Amino acid sequence: MVSDMATLHYGTAAEPIHIDNRALAHLKVVIATKLRRQESFTLSWRHPDGEPGGRSTIWLHPSIPLRFTFDEPEAPPLNAKWIEALMQSANSTGGILLVEEVLDTPEAA
Repeated sequence: MVSDMATLHYGTAAEPIHIDNRALAHLKVVIATKLRRQESFTLSWRHPDGEPGGRSTIWLHPSIPLRFTFDEPEAPPLNAKWIEALMQSANSTGGILLVEEVLDTPEAA
Protein backbone atom coordinates (compact mmCIF):
# COMPACT_ATOMS: atom_id res chain seq x y z
CA MET A 1 0.00 0.00 0.00
CA VAL A 2 1.39 3.40 -0.98
CA SER A 3 1.00 5.99 1.76
CA ASP A 4 -0.65 9.30 1.01
CA MET A 5 1.79 12.09 0.39
CA ALA A 6 1.37 15.63 1.62
CA THR A 7 3.44 18.61 0.56
CA LEU A 8 5.40 21.29 2.32
CA HIS A 9 5.80 24.46 0.29
CA TYR A 10 8.95 26.21 1.49
CA GLY A 11 9.75 29.82 0.74
CA THR A 12 9.82 30.60 -2.97
CA ALA A 13 11.04 27.15 -4.04
CA ALA A 14 9.24 26.01 -7.18
CA GLU A 15 9.19 22.36 -6.16
CA PRO A 16 7.23 21.33 -3.06
CA ILE A 17 8.66 18.86 -0.57
CA HIS A 18 6.75 15.57 -0.51
CA ILE A 19 6.37 13.96 2.91
CA ASP A 20 4.07 11.20 4.12
CA ASN A 21 0.69 12.70 5.07
CA ARG A 22 0.73 11.34 8.64
CA ALA A 23 4.35 12.39 9.19
CA LEU A 24 3.71 15.94 7.95
CA ALA A 25 0.70 16.27 10.26
CA HIS A 26 3.01 15.54 13.20
CA LEU A 27 5.83 17.72 11.87
CA LYS A 28 3.39 20.61 11.45
CA VAL A 29 2.74 20.64 15.22
CA VAL A 30 6.46 20.71 16.03
CA ILE A 31 7.37 23.24 13.31
CA ALA A 32 4.53 25.59 14.27
CA THR A 33 5.56 25.40 17.94
CA LYS A 34 9.20 26.23 17.18
CA LEU A 35 8.37 29.06 14.76
CA ARG A 36 5.79 30.54 17.15
CA ARG A 37 8.67 30.82 19.65
CA GLN A 38 10.73 32.61 16.96
CA GLU A 39 13.22 29.71 16.91
CA SER A 40 15.15 28.72 13.78
CA PHE A 41 16.20 25.11 13.15
CA THR A 42 16.86 22.54 10.44
CA LEU A 43 14.57 19.80 9.16
CA SER A 44 16.10 16.68 7.59
CA TRP A 45 14.36 13.75 5.89
CA ARG A 46 14.99 10.83 3.56
CA HIS A 47 13.56 11.21 0.09
CA PRO A 48 10.35 9.22 -0.44
CA ASP A 49 10.00 6.34 -2.89
CA GLY A 50 9.62 7.57 -6.45
CA GLU A 51 12.11 10.42 -5.98
CA PRO A 52 15.88 10.33 -6.42
CA GLY A 53 17.51 8.62 -3.43
CA GLY A 54 19.23 10.44 -0.64
CA ARG A 55 18.17 12.95 1.95
CA SER A 56 17.62 16.68 2.25
CA THR A 57 17.92 19.34 4.92
CA ILE A 58 16.32 22.79 4.97
CA TRP A 59 16.77 25.71 7.34
CA LEU A 60 13.47 26.84 8.84
CA HIS A 61 13.17 30.42 10.01
CA PRO A 62 10.10 32.38 11.14
CA SER A 63 10.52 34.84 8.23
CA ILE A 64 10.39 32.14 5.52
CA PRO A 65 6.85 31.37 4.32
CA LEU A 66 5.59 27.80 4.75
CA ARG A 67 2.43 26.11 3.56
CA PHE A 68 1.34 22.60 4.48
CA THR A 69 -0.94 20.85 1.96
CA PHE A 70 -2.77 17.64 2.81
CA ASP A 71 -4.87 15.48 0.47
CA GLU A 72 -7.24 14.48 3.26
CA PRO A 73 -9.67 17.13 4.58
CA GLU A 74 -9.52 15.73 8.13
CA ALA A 75 -6.34 15.65 10.22
CA PRO A 76 -5.26 12.18 11.35
CA PRO A 77 -5.23 11.37 15.06
CA LEU A 78 -1.94 12.58 16.49
CA ASN A 79 0.51 10.42 18.43
CA ALA A 80 1.85 12.39 21.41
CA LYS A 81 4.92 10.14 21.76
CA TRP A 82 5.93 10.81 18.14
CA ILE A 83 5.44 14.57 18.59
CA GLU A 84 7.58 14.39 21.74
CA ALA A 85 10.35 12.51 19.87
CA LEU A 86 10.26 15.05 17.02
CA MET A 87 10.32 17.95 19.48
CA GLN A 88 13.34 16.47 21.28
CA SER A 89 15.03 16.18 17.90
CA ALA A 90 14.08 19.78 17.07
CA ASN A 91 15.71 20.99 20.28
CA SER A 92 19.00 19.21 19.51
CA THR A 93 21.93 20.78 17.69
CA GLY A 94 21.14 18.63 14.63
CA GLY A 95 17.59 19.94 14.26
CA ILE A 96 14.53 17.85 13.42
CA LEU A 97 15.31 14.49 11.92
CA LEU A 98 12.11 12.95 10.57
CA VAL A 99 12.14 9.64 12.41
CA GLU A 100 9.73 6.74 12.08
CA GLU A 101 6.58 6.95 14.16
CA VAL A 102 7.10 6.14 17.82
CA LEU A 103 4.44 3.61 18.71
CA ASP A 104 2.95 3.39 22.17
CA THR A 105 3.63 -0.25 23.02
CA PRO A 106 3.00 -1.89 26.37
CA GLU A 107 6.05 -2.45 28.54
CA ALA A 108 7.39 -5.99 28.58
CA ALA A 109 6.82 -7.73 31.91
